[in-house]
Amino acid sequence: MENRYARQEILQNIGNEGQQKLAKSHVIIIGCGALGTVAANNLTRTGVGKISILDRDFVELNNLQRQMLFDENDVGEPKAVAATRKLESINSEIEIIPIVKDLNHTNVEEIIKDADLVLDGTDNIQTRMLINDVCVREKIPWVYTGAIGTSGMTMNILPGAACIRCLYPSIPKPGSLPTCDTMGVLNTITVIMGSMASTEAIKILLEEAKPNNGKDSNLIVYDAWNNSFDDIIVRKNEECECCAKGNFDYLNSEDREVITSLCGRNAIQITPANTKEMNLRELASKLEHLGSIKCADFILLFKLEKYEVSVFRDGRAIIKGTNDKNVAKSIYARYIGT
Repeated sequence: MENRYARQEILQNIGNEGQQKLAKSHVIIIGCGALGTVAANNLTRTGVGKISILDRDFVELNNLQRQMLFDENDVGEPKAVAATRKLESINSEIEIIPIVKDLNHTNVEEIIKDADLVLDGTDNIQTRMLINDVCVREKIPWVYTGAIGTSGMTMNILPGAACIRCLYPSIPKPGSLPTCDTMGVLNTITVIMGSMASTEAIKILLEEAKPNNGKDSNLIVYDAWNNSFDDIIVRKNEECECCAKGNFDYLNSEDREVITSLCGRNAIQITPANTKEMNLRELASKLEHLGSIKCADFILLFKLEKYEVSVFRDGRAIIKGTNDKNVAKSIYARYIGT
């Protein structure tokens, strides 16, 4: 039988032994958008043995400009599910697990605990800080990646080395950072940064990535439009609240219900304190006389006057049409439950 990985195994950097290491590895990709779809595609074709793909959202038409695994037929389907279906048709020899959830302090430890590596495909610093807390505490390597406009960045965060809080000691004020919704994004930069992050992930899994001086990290910044490349050394902060002092502030939150404003989307996401599997079709039958309903196995879409409510099987909901958390909580309580 022809060897699927023949062109890869003849690389001096990988070889047969390296391929076996990849086959035994488990990578969790957090966020299956522009960066996450590129990374998932690359690592699936590379032969990483187990890939978990977590995303809280569903495919929208405006995603297709840059989220490379999706097409028009996927619109309305959970991203993790649509991506898994595509990836399984690419490589049936590996295990791919879709996780349709919001990553937050109530579930992050359980989700990440078995990972050999975590790859960042998220779109917000709050989630990255949470990933950082767990990975630093559990000594799991992770790859931070971001892209906006025509530029992007990536940084390996290895056990014992500088972490993301050495780079960003605190979260910037809301609205102070540009987003893809306000600034836009070139689809080539997300492909480039997703591929760079995938390469770093492979190097880490093969134990070829090392921190500078045993403790410093490298932040790679690339601008596709100007063809500029910078390699910035991020020094380990010996006073860092996370990697030096062991204060895991984002993991140890007292809030059990998680309410998140989705930047640039005029929407609020609510994750209830006690998540449990919901019978979406049963909920649909209760709501069908109140507004327009579409229901599938993983998601229910409910349109009510100026609001659109997306309900997922784990009880999580996205309420579009408001940025007011109290309004969103009221809609959730009235139509879904407390």
